[in-house]
Amino acid sequence: MPSAKPDQSAPAPVEPTGVEGTRTQNGEFLTTAQGLRLPDTDHSLKAGSRGPTLMEDFHLREKITHFDHERIPERVVHARGAAAHGTFESYGTAAAVTRADFLAERRTTPVFVRFSTVLGSRGSADTVRDVRGFAVKFYTAEGNFDLVGNNMPVFFIQDGIKFPDVIHAGKPHPDREIPQAQTAHDTFWDFVSTHTEATHHVLWAMSDRGIPRSYRTMEGFGVHTFRLVNAEGATTLVKFHWKPVAGVHSLVWEEAQIAAGVDPDFHRRDMADAIEAGAPLEFELGLQLLPDTEDQTFEGIDLLDPTKIVPEELAPVQLVGKLTLDRNPTNYFAETEQVAFHTGNLVPGIEVTDDPLMQARLFSYLDTQLTRLGGPNFTQLPINCPHAAVNDNLRDGMHQTAVHTGVTPYLPNGLDEDRPVRASADEGGYVQVPREVSGPKIRENPVSFDDHFSQATMFYRSLTPLERKHVVEAFTFELGKCYEQGVKQRELAVLAEVDADLCEQVAAGLGLPAPTGSPAEDVVLSPALSQVVTEPGPVAGRKIGVIADAGSDLAGITKLRKAVERAGATLLVIAPVGGELKKGRSLHTVDRTLLTTRSIEFDALVVAGSTTPTGDIKLTVLLQEAFRHCKAIAAWGDGLQVLAAAGIGADQPGVLAGDEVGREFAAELLAAVGLHRVWERADLVMASIVPPSV
Repeated sequence: MPSAKPDQSAPAPVEPTGVEGTRTQNGEFLTTAQGLRLPDTDHSLKAGSRGPTLMEDFHLREKITHFDHERIPERVVHARGAAAHGTFESYGTAAAVTRADFLAERRTTPVFVRFSTVLGSRGSADTVRDVRGFAVKFYTAEGNFDLVGNNMPVFFIQDGIKFPDVIHAGKPHPDREIPQAQTAHDTFWDFVSTHTEATHHVLWAMSDRGIPRSYRTMEGFGVHTFRLVNAEGATTLVKFHWKPVAGVHSLVWEEAQIAAGVDPDFHRRDMADAIEAGAPLEFELGLQLLPDTEDQTFEGIDLLDPTKIVPEELAPVQLVGKLTLDRNPTNYFAETEQVAFHTGNLVPGIEVTDDPLMQARLFSYLDTQLTRLGGPNFTQLPINCPHAAVNDNLRDGMHQTAVHTGVTPYLPNGLDEDRPVRASADEGGYVQVPREVSGPKIRENPVSFDDHFSQATMFYRSLTPLERKHVVEAFTFELGKCYEQGVKQRELAVLAEVDADLCEQVAAGLGLPAPTGSPAEDVVLSPALSQVVTEPGPVAGRKIGVIADAGSDLAGITKLRKAVERAGATLLVIAPVGGELKKGRSLHTVDRTLLTTRSIEFDALVVAGSTTPTGDIKLTVLLQEAFRHCKAIAAWGDGLQVLAAAGIGADQPGVLAGDEVGREFAAELLAAVGLHRVWERADLVMASIVPPSV
C-alpha cells in the first residue's frame, strides 16, 4: 500500500547536528524552546483585549524566564546602581483614598532607595543617555511595599511580553559587545522605528531627561496606573509621582560626555558626598487621583496604556508625603547590590491594574531573584527583611537562615491549632477588591492602544525652544551613529508623524530628505513637561568652586564659604597645587587642583580677588567649559583679569562681578545657581556653526 503524502504544512523533523551545529535558529518559523511554532510574540494572552494576563500564557512565561536569567549574577537591567537609606513621612492627606497604613497621618516609615541606569553593566558610566531607575522600598508596619519606577513616566512598550526584545535591542550588539550603555546604534533604532508605540518614550529619552544633573534633581514615576482602596472599600485609580525638592535639572550633552570619561561615578559620588556633608536628598510623593470608571480611561486617555501620561494640567499632582535620604549604605554588596525589588510587594490599600506591562512585571521581578540571589530565601537578607512580623510557612531552600520549628508547614492543620492564623481585611489581611473578569482568550491590544504619536507630539511641543533644540541634537547624534540608511529613514518617517519641524531638522543633520507625515495639529500642551525654570530654587547639595592661589583674598573666600554653607551648598577651593592656602588668620585647604578637576564637578565657578592670571591652559579649559555649559561664573576684585585671560568678558550673560564678597554678591551667586543654568548664554556658546536646519 503506498504511503500517504507528507503534510506540507507540518514542520519537518530536524536531525541533531552535533556539538559544532545547533538545534536553534535553523527554521523559518518562530518557536518556543521546545520547537512549538508561535503565531504572535508581541501580545500576552489576556482575558479580552483589556483583561488581565492569564497564567496559562506559557510563551510569556518562557520568554520572560529566559530573559530574567541571562545574566549571572549581575542584573540584566539596572545593573549600574547607587542607593541610600532614609525615611518617608506621610502628611496624612491620602487617608481618604487609601487604607495603606504608611500613608496615614503622622506615619514615619524607613526606606531604602536605589537609583540606576537601565542598559549599562555594573562598570559603565553614570552619565550616559538612558532611563534612570527610581526604586523605593518602604519597610511598613504591614510589610514591604516596593514602588519600582523610573525617572520617566512612560515606557517603550505596551505589553510586557516585548520587554526582552526592547532590552536586547538596546544592549550592545551581540557580535562585538559595543557600544556599552548607549542606544546610539542600529539595533535600538531598528526596534523603536518598527515598534512605533515606543515613540513617546523615545522623545523623553532624547530630551534632557535622559541625562539628569544628579539623582536629587530627577523626577520619579510609578509609570503604571495603580488602584487605591480606602477603609470603606471605595476605589480610585492613581499614578505615583516623586517631585524633587531641588527641582528638575539636567546635564548638557558635552558635560555628560566629559563626565563619563573623567568621572564615570559622577552621580553616585554626588549623592554620597552630599549626604556625608549633611545635605540629604529630598522628594515629595505625589498622587494623580483618577476616577475608577468601568472603561479605565480619563479625558480620552487609556489608563492601562503605559506609553501614555495624564498631563498634570488635567489631573494635578497632590502631595502626600516627603522622602528624605540621609544615610549612605555601609556596604555596597550587602545593601545596594543585594536589595531585591518586586512590583508585587504590595500593602493593603494599594492594588495593581490590568496594564499588560505591569502584569508581566509581577512575574518577572520575583523570578529574577531566584538566579541573581541564589534561591528563594533572598527575603532573609537584612536589606530585604520586612520590619513587620513574618510567619510565611515557607521552608528550606538554598541559603535558608531561619531554624523553623513545628511539624505543620501547611494549612489547614490539626496538629498546631490551625496556625498561623489567616487575617481578614479588618485584621490587616490583603484582600483584593472583587472585580468582574471576562473575555475571550486572545493575543491583541485594545484599539485605544493604537495612538502612538499624539502624546509624543504633545511632549515635544510643550518644551521650550531651547529644549526642543536639545532633542533635535540628540536624535541627530544617535541616528548619526547608525550605519544602516534604512534604519535612519524609517525613524525619520516616525518623526514625521510627531512634528514636521523636528523631522526636517534631524533629516538635515543626517543629510537625508525629510519624509512627509501627518502629525497631530490640535494637541493640548502641558507646560509642566518643561524643565526650564524662571525662579531660583534650592541650592542644597550644589557645589561651587573657588579658584585661588597663595596671593588670593582668602578672607573673602571665608565670607563666601559661610554664605554658601548657610544655603546648604558646598564650597571647594581650586588651586594650582595641593596643600593649604594661608594668609594672616585665613586658612583654606586646597580641595582640588587644576590637574584633578574639571568643570563638570561644579554648579558655578568663582575667581577670588588677587588671584594671578597665569594663563595656565588647564585653568582656561576649566573656565571655558563652565562658560560653554551655561553655568554661573563670578569674580570679585581683580579676579576679573583671570576671566579675561580665559576669553570670558564681564559683560557676558551670567558673569557676575563685585568689588568684594558682600551680601549682595553672595546672594546674586546663589540665585544664579538656583536657576541651574544661564540659558541666555546658550545661543552664544552651544549653537552649531551651521545649524542643522540650514
